[in-house]
Amino acid sequence: MEAQYPAHWEADVVLADGGTAHVRPIRPADADRLRSFYSRLSDESIYFRFFGPRPRLSDRDVERFTNVDYVDRVALIATIGTEMVAVIRYDKTGPGEAEVAFLVEDAHQGRGVASVLLEHLAATAREHGIETFVADVLPANMRMMGVLRQAGYTAQSRFADGVVRMTLDLTPTETSAEVTTSREHRAESRSIARLLTPGSVAVIGASREPGGVGQTVLRNLLAADFTGPVYPVHREVRAVAGVRAYPSVTAIDGDVDLAVVAVPAGSVLDVVEECAQKGVHGLVVVSSGFGETGAEGRERQDELARTARSYGLRVVGPNCLGIANTDRAVRLNATLAATVPGRGKVGFFSQSGALGTALLQRVAQRGMGISTFVSAGNRADVSGNDLLQYWEEDDATEVILLYLESLGNPRKFTRLARRISRRKPVVVVKSGGTPSGHSAEELGLPDTAISSLFAQAGLIRVDDLIQLFDVGQLLAYQPLPAGPKVALVTNSDALGLLAADACLAAGLEPRPPVNLGAAAGAAEFGAALEGELASAGVDAAVVIYMPPLPGDAEAVAAELLRVSQGSGKPVLTTFEGHLGMHPALQVTEPGASRERPAPARGSIPSYAAPEEAVRALAQAARYAAWRSQPATPPPALEDLDPDRARTLVHDLLSIPEPAPASGPGAAPAPASESAPASEPGAAPAPASGPAPEPEAAPGSGPAPVSEPEPGAVPGPAPASVPGPAVEAAGARRGVRSAAFAEPGPPVQIDAAELLSCYGLTVWPAEMVRSPEEAVAAAERLGWPVVLKVADPGASRRAGTVRLGLTGPEMVRHAYTEFADQLGEKVLAVQRMAPQPAVPTVVGVVEDPAFGPVVSFGLGEVTARLLQDQGYRLAPLTAEDAAALVRSVRAAPLLFGQYGYPPVAVDALEDLLVRVGRLANDLPEVARLDLDQVLVGESSVMILGARATLRTPAGPRLDGGPRRLS
Repeated sequence: MEAQYPAHWEADVVLADGGTAHVRPIRPADADRLRSFYSRLSDESIYFRFFGPRPRLSDRDVERFTNVDYVDRVALIATIGTEMVAVIRYDKTGPGEAEVAFLVEDAHQGRGVASVLLEHLAATAREHGIETFVADVLPANMRMMGVLRQAGYTAQSRFADGVVRMTLDLTPTETSAEVTTSREHRAESRSIARLLTPGSVAVIGASREPGGVGQTVLRNLLAADFTGPVYPVHREVRAVAGVRAYPSVTAIDGDVDLAVVAVPAGSVLDVVEECAQKGVHGLVVVSSGFGETGAEGRERQDELARTARSYGLRVVGPNCLGIANTDRAVRLNATLAATVPGRGKVGFFSQSGALGTALLQRVAQRGMGISTFVSAGNRADVSGNDLLQYWEEDDATEVILLYLESLGNPRKFTRLARRISRRKPVVVVKSGGTPSGHSAEELGLPDTAISSLFAQAGLIRVDDLIQLFDVGQLLAYQPLPAGPKVALVTNSDALGLLAADACLAAGLEPRPPVNLGAAAGAAEFGAALEGELASAGVDAAVVIYMPPLPGDAEAVAAELLRVSQGSGKPVLTTFEGHLGMHPALQVTEPGASRERPAPARGSIPSYAAPEEAVRALAQAARYAAWRSQPATPPPALEDLDPDRARTLVHDLLSIPEPAPASGPGAAPAPASESAPASEPGAAPAPASGPAPEPEAAPGSGPAPVSEPEPGAVPGPAPASVPGPAVEAAGARRGVRSAAFAEPGPPVQIDAAELLSCYGLTVWPAEMVRSPEEAVAAAERLGWPVVLKVADPGASRRAGTVRLGLTGPEMVRHAYTEFADQLGEKVLAVQRMAPQPAVPTVVGVVEDPAFGPVVSFGLGEVTARLLQDQGYRLAPLTAEDAAALVRSVRAAPLLFGQYGYPPVAVDALEDLLVRVGRLANDLPEVARLDLDQVLVGESSVMILGARATLRTPAGPRLDGGPRRLS
């Protein structure tokens, strides 16, 4: 019986040199492919693998190497096009241990193929309880030893009988995670560098028709004076735009690094195969007729991405505007836009092809420069994540502007942004909704949650394109403010007051405006600005020069530039209502041409109105405050037992141990290095009570009819599955990871035991079914007590709680009232929580796109009604938890304001960190609701905790080994 093929192991990967390959499990049908691969190996590679000569593989060898059980004997192969270029394999040799070997075709050695295959094989091994890899290596095989040692795992080696035996502990470590992240960054950065710095460009589909797409791109390439050869490709004509044309890309004499494809959509796949045959590195597909046209076009688009990646090509588009690089050594304008801004420090990414031309025109009109520009169109392959990786290392890019319509891998996006924002500001416009043509799903979180997650990552999110450029021109040419204190220098009292009001509204701290009067000239402006910038109480300055009569604007501008230079503080202007980089306020970049001047650092941006300048400055100040905070990892916590938590969850989901491998074990194959289930949907609602809207985040369901009293919580309903403590022994070995099982039904539980694994205790409650049982429970728990309806959704309904019951008669009376008025006979008794305290609500949802998201809000009815919640991605640092608490509008109630007592915010922040750790560790926790969490004067009390467990459909988007999403 043939083993079930594990399709979820398949992945497209980026190699160290920027090319791509496809990784997948080996199949019996790969027999001929394996023979062909083996025939291309050198004698040395064969010797290193088999410790002796082996000119050919026997039929028995081929059968053994291609027939595996995908459990105890696993082999992964890397393919480029239709050819196998590498294979890696493990064979289980004992409990938790397997022998590993790999083989890479000589022509592809040094490209990082073995490293990425080892990452994927280690993940599959851990999936089946294998914790250790063992490899016997000849001492002269330095490449293989290097691959094993540099993987970041704990490695040991010993020499005996002429062989080095290496042992790798596959437990992920901080080092192995850093190695994976670093390799991913370098590979994806290089893949984009190959697109943006080509030595030659072919335009496939360049026609003689005026205004045609192909001819437009060709003429723009020529007009930009691209520094390499440009090859028009047309099957019938000899020349296009005066340049010799070729009938196909394969007929071109020289090398082709980049191909711009402008042929009908139905012909694009044929062009991809020709480009692969030619050795082209990347494609820019400006052709339309793909995902934006419907289901058939979407299938064509997916096939384009699969085919291109399988041949080692990256693709920009389809349905895109193109790409540009203003580097004088490149001068690339492979776009449909005739106007491309001059050289500058801004990297610009736009997903909209139609909007791209207008965006570039706006940048040029403002006098801003760009370093590089990419329009991704339908984003079948190259995405904003790839560009972030490139711009992080690009010295020519200091500011990153993103116009996003979709996010293909949001969790990776926020991870990259958080790292890159420490060095370079990232400003983003995220439009509402996802266009139908994009290779990305609609995001399930509400927009307020996305804004919170962007803020956590240090992203500067703005509302529209005008703000995008307003903020961008400030960040590109002026330093960041050290604080919120703003000086205002003006020649108009009214405009100065407007600027001061705008500062207050934006959270800045304006000094009294310095009004110089309508007749003020260069000397007055220079002296006033110099005095303000010299003050320790000033972090930035806004200068308003709006003379009622024409004055010597050039002299004023020169004086502003002179004073601002070297101050280390940002200066912004409203200079005669000009929008952008006023020529008189520019510091010219060395070597810039007169026709296309390139403003340099120190140039002063101008805004049409003071309010716009203040708004941009406020964004920069918030970003500077975020960046000034140290980047710290999640804190080390005591009293954690994640292994017991994993075992408990796996037991509740009834995940069986993997079956033993069938058939005899086999020696390692030439380790030559050699339909996932659908994403889980929205987290299920609690067992009872109204379900939240599909886009709602934890705790943001329908507003309650009346405000729940502090200390009153829903009693714990019987768990769907019993939750006895389970020994942790099986957590690390012999239990199949739920992340790779078939999706299962939701399982709802009382989360008290799960929370105890993370050092959190739920306030005890007992279920009762008669007045006497209620009195007995109260005696055991201690007086005073609370009696309430056991339904977990009761906190959202009026009249379901009786507080402060101090004696047996009060309990009996309350029980009788519930039975008579509501018909409820199964109630919960809980000891009254200490007062005073502030009720809060903490939640977790496993979002298909972002992964685990922690939410927080106050439990008051007004806060629930207004959905006043904050959100953060798990795991949380101490700074994340503090920011989450303070992010809600009702946060002052936790700090002793409006008549509320000061409470133990530090204990609340510790709880949030622990909940975040739980959420990060356990992807099976689809939803967790702590409702309520009372924050008292010295501690926090969890009054109710329910969780929904669910076997995920697959690994998290940004989890596991490297792969293109």
